[in-house]
Amino acid sequence: MPVWERQLRMLWKLGEDRIELIVESLQVPPAQSLCRLFPGAAVDVYADGLMSYGPTRFRLDPQLGMRVRRVLHLDLVPGLEPLLLTEFGARVEVVPTEPFLKVLAELADATEVEAAGPPPALLLGQYLSALDLMTLAEEEELHVSMVRGAHALGHRELVFKPHPGAPAAYCRRAEEEAGRLGARLTVMAAPVLAETLYQRLRPALVVGCFSTGLLTAATLYGLPVARTGTGAVLAALTPYPNSNRVPLALVDALLPDLADAEAVRTWTPPTPEQVRAEPAALLTAVGFTMQPQILAARRPAAEAYLARHLTPRTRRYFTRRRLTALGLPGGIPAQLSFLPRSRAVRRVVRRMGGLRRVVS
Repeated sequence: MPVWERQLRMLWKLGEDRIELIVESLQVPPAQSLCRLFPGAAVDVYADGLMSYGPTRFRLDPQLGMRVRRVLHLDLVPGLEPLLLTEFGARVEVVPTEPFLKVLAELADATEVEAAGPPPALLLGQYLSALDLMTLAEEEELHVSMVRGAHALGHRELVFKPHPGAPAAYCRRAEEEAGRLGARLTVMAAPVLAETLYQRLRPALVVGCFSTGLLTAATLYGLPVARTGTGAVLAALTPYPNSNRVPLALVDALLPDLADAEAVRTWTPPTPEQVRAEPAALLTAVGFTMQPQILAARRPAAEAYLARHLTPRTRRYFTRRRLTALGLPGGIPAQLSFLPRSRAVRRVVRRMGGLRRVVS
């Protein structure tokens, strides 16, 4: 690594100057590689998506984590602070909305997207099948449900923004369903930011599964939004610490269901006070159950939330197996809550697991 550092300093004409690094995904290359190659550099981490609200994906080397000064994030859920890298005491700072929107406006001015006719309903694709969160057929059905839901709410002009990496035939069933219902669906084939479409089209409704673009639309642009399919993805999401769990939980908890017309029409973004009262506690509980070793200090807060707020509505964010393994409320019945903490019981379970593998 010292050889690489000297080589890069020579190639980039850095000399012996002090280096500061601003990176995004610190847990993986190339960001982590760059930080290791400049071991004396201070680090700022920026995160513009909903995943930044979740815990660090795995334990980082303290020699790296302790160098992080700040976690910079968009204020997508005012009143909610990210869990990312909090185990190292990193300072959380909000990226100011006004200059961020100014940059997006400059990008929008450079595009040729123009509004024509009444404001459409904008449907956001995410290419979830590429992430193994659902099959391609299931994702196509998800898009069909977006079309049906938007049509049921009275929208006849629809715009579908597919993921840039999705195949061309990806939205064919959605187009067929729109034609059957008598709606017009325009597929935005050009690679354009969702935020550019918000500014150019001023959509009457933005629909998605758990895209960060939903919160961008609601919080930064003041647009009506609705979610669909989050419950099904949550139920099938594996492994439990999958980093998509936090975006799913936040979108599911904060935004109205597309199938509930009254909720969509009357929904307003929660105030920071409301967020700090409920979604913040939910985030802490979900984050702790995902990474109990990294967020060990959050256990009392997670226990308090689960003891008071675990209902049929909130149980979808957790699995009984995970709560049982961590000895948390909502796992096995209270009178048996000592079992996960019992060394003898854990020893028997390990032996049974070993026996099962041998038999298999």
